[in-house]
Amino acid sequence: MDETEFWEIIDSTREGADGDPEEHADLLVERLTQLDPDAVLDFARHFEARYNRAYTWELWGAAAVLFDGAGDDAFDYFRCWLIGQGREVFEGGVHDPDALAELLGAFDEELDGDGEELGFAADEAYERLTGAEAPDLGIPPQAAEPEGTPFDLADDGVLAARFPRLWARFGPG
Repeated sequence: MDETEFWEIIDSTREGADGDPEEHADLLVERLTQLDPDAVLDFARHFEARYNRAYTWELWGAAAVLFDGAGDDAFDYFRCWLIGQGREVFEGGVHDPDALAELLGAFDEELDGDGEELGFAADEAYERLTGAEAPDLGIPPQAAEPEGTPFDLADDGVLAARFPRLWARFGPG
């Protein structure tokens, strides 16, 4: 599976879910079970590589603005959700997290931003197809610390200065 096929699967299942992250995950599992197990593992590698690439302080800061604070789990689920938004939003957000102010439509923290189940879709599909757990994907694990320079994710002044467009659109208050 190449990158174009990966994003086509993400996009078509997201569109079918009409923005609902849980429905998106269900449709993704259904779509992946139409593939052979090796293709599902290829999809999982693409997903995991992007998930790891999004492990940056800057993107975590953007999530903190969107959620008015984001702990470890919230940031993990946010990265899955961000992948689920498609190539343009994902790549744009990783490149310039403040650009999410323009890349995202409406953002309701009760409905949006939590793609936890998307992160398990390939594993679930693989298990349905084979009856076994997915093997190790053979890609480097996520770094111990996010890429970039740490900053205080709880300091509104720091967040407003680092993400002026995102803060203006989604910040508290």
